[in-house]
Amino acid sequence: MFSIRLKDRECKDRHKIEQFLKGAQTGFLGLSDEYKPYVIPLNYVWLDGAFYFHGAGSGRKVSIIERNNEACFTVSEHYGTITDPVPAKTDSAYMSVMVFGQIEAITDLDEAVLIMQSMLDKYVPGYYDKPLPKAHLDKYRSSLGSATAVYKLSCTSLTAKENEQVPGSMYDKIHL
Repeated sequence: MFSIRLKDRECKDRHKIEQFLKGAQTGFLGLSDEYKPYVIPLNYVWLDGAFYFHGAGSGRKVSIIERNNEACFTVSEHYGTITDPVPAKTDSAYMSVMVFGQIEAITDLDEAVLIMQSMLDKYVPGYYDKPLPKAHLDKYRSSLGSATAVYKLSCTSLTAKENEQVPGSMYDKIHL
């Protein structure tokens, strides 16, 4: 795989990467539809070195995955703009992780329920007073009649980059 060009921004701190991936909200799934790229934003959970996401059991994403399960998943968070007296040195504070791997559908209902419960715990912690019933995932159909499908992206390559905030140099439009 490719290496990070700006080596001083490479993050190799596994704990920091794990915490970032567990807390970030949106990832971007990149697929290849023959010679046309297809990238979609997704909610996800990061568990045991893999990304999990869900969606309709049919549609463009599913069709592409069935033909080519190779994928890229990127998670990035912007933490603000770092100012500098020299305009060309103005920069962004951020962290990003890029993963390459293969996608597979989760066909085991117990595993799919566990993943969906993990997503609920991440995005709406404490909102539901009972765990997700297995029957809900098994029988639920969207307004278009599609069942929910759960997918796993197994990581074969991971790179992380960061540019930390610089105290006293962060842009604050409120105090201009």
